[in-house]
Amino acid sequence: MVETLAIPTLVEPERIRLGNGRGRRFEGADHGAGISYFYVDNQPGQGSRLHWHPYPETWVVIEGDVTFVVGDETIIATAGDTVTGPAFVPHRFTNTGAGAMRLIGIHASAVIIQTDLD
Repeated sequence: MVETLAIPTLVEPERIRLGNGRGRRFEGADHGAGISYFYVDNQPGQGSRLHWHPYPETWVVIEGDVTFVVGDETIIATAGDTVTGPAFVPHRFTNTGAGAMRLIGIHASAVIIQTDLD
């Protein structure tokens, strides 16, 4: 069970930044939240590796064009679209547009649990 903080918490991007890029990894357990997320900022051709989680994941496309492969399904999404993936189903995404692609991958878990398949 995730302990709820007594006060709202601000988490600055620098505290959860991935490497030197603009991506971020937020794990709810570290901040009193019951969910986690990745903020992804990819250039054309970039994306995730094939992997799965033991809980559902929801992606919100903020900018650009992205192709998701979720199990046997291929889903083409653009800014404003929301895509869902069930627990235990292998998935990946790739920026298939001509410019930057930004999305948030929301994990239905206070900690990110990921099994890479690539």
